[in-house]
Amino acid sequence: GNTRFWMNVAKRPERSAFERRALISKQFPLTAILGCSDSRVPTEIIFDQGLGDMFVVRVAGNCLDNTTTGSLQYAVYHLKVKVLLVLGHEGCGAIKAAQLPDLQIAGEPECLGNLLSVLKRGLCDDSLKAVRDAKAHDREAVTQNVKRQVEKLTEDEGMMQKVKKGELIIVGALYEISSGIVDFFHEVDAIAARNIEAQERAVPKVKRQPSRGVLTRLGDEPTS
Repeated sequence: GNTRFWMNVAKRPERSAFERRALISKQFPLTAILGCSDSRVPTEIIFDQGLGDMFVVRVAGNCLDNTTTGSLQYAVYHLKVKVLLVLGHEGCGAIKAAQLPDLQIAGEPECLGNLLSVLKRGLCDDSLKAVRDAKAHDREAVTQNVKRQVEKLTEDEGMMQKVKKGELIIVGALYEISSGIVDFFHEVDAIAARNIEAQERAVPKVKRQPSRGVLTRLGDEPTS
């Protein structure tokens, strides 16, 4: 779907009145996405999907809290989605703001300040400071945040059981506003889950696995 979008051949699938009525009582999305609220990142459009195809949770900085985590748990445990995607994007204002000095963040409204503080804790200042190029710095910060959210999802034992059984894949990605391309770069599948479990016996830290091509292996999924 994303390939159709950035190649300017999107189908922009629409539902007939009959199909829309069929969605009133049930939904069967194959993919759940934790994305950013940014108006430049309309999830269903960039993946060229229609009504009922995706279960989308959007919040500034695509970060997990009780509400977003609960929404994704609903998608996994009740809707039985097969792919759980954390989608960051180029030029994320929330990630940029989270890198401001603590005093400046403290001057924001309480809820916004709390959100930025949570995001800030997931960013590695030392590695970010070493990146001088502005575009590379932006990408590294967004990537770090996506990986952090993926790792937090792996702390859910029920989700990881589904991953180990091959019933679920958790993957991170970055959307480039400039090109329209979604880059999948971080994946936890059944193989990665076993590696994580083995590693945690020695060191309690999630092993970061590069994506091995989630779209190719799943066939014609909504996030293709």
